[in-house]
Amino acid sequence: MIISLPFPDEEHYYHLRPSKIIALGLNYQDHVEETGRETPQEPVLFSKTPNVLVGDGEDIVVPSFLYEAGYDEVTVHYEAELAFVMGRTTKNVSEEDAMDYVMGFTCFNDVSQRNLQFSDISGWFRGKSLDTFGPIGPRLVPPSQLPDPHGLAITCRVNGSTVQESNTGNMIFTIPRVIAYISKQITLEEGDVVATGTPSGVGRMTDGDVVEVEIEGIGTLRNGVVEPCDSE
Repeated sequence: MIISLPFPDEEHYYHLRPSKIIALGLNYQDHVEETGRETPQEPVLFSKTPNVLVGDGEDIVVPSFLYEAGYDEVTVHYEAELAFVMGRTTKNVSEEDAMDYVMGFTCFNDVSQRNLQFSDISGWFRGKSLDTFGPIGPRLVPPSQLPDPHGLAITCRVNGSTVQESNTGNMIFTIPRVIAYISKQITLEEGDVVATGTPSGVGRMTDGDVVEVEIEGIGTLRNGVVEPCDSE
């Protein structure tokens, strides 16, 4: 899957094709509290596979097999997040040098299938990695145009109603801390995507919904939600 994002301006594009997507769970205190979990002492990492990626304006498609699995209710949630894309190979970098390895910032929707996420013995892998479950965009903003990624308003709207509203300054683990932590364990490559976690207010998306993730200085990522017609 290749997603073309305007970068560094609207006349040029970066063709995003990451080898991996690494996401953070529980990186906003208010979200930690709404899940009933304890505040993590180190970044909580999980993976999403590149097949999740879709661009601005493309649909999030809930797969039909979920409706054949016997769940009382198929539950798919939005999660508004700030993401960043790595600009070069990153291994064992310090927090002080970490931002030098970032190519740019963008909006991300960490779409989550909760039935699978909370029932699979293997953990979150399937529930986070279904096709189209990672909208990204609408553009990639270089650090030179976004000098402080830790002070940005972040909002999620469903059908025009605000459901999440916070600031990236409320992240528990900063971007330099996250990069240093990951790169000690996993080599990051150019084009890899790291999603930095979601604030409180996560909730369900259903057929026909339009979900918007807006981050100050970046723009608004819009995606429709489609459920299979044979799900009824």
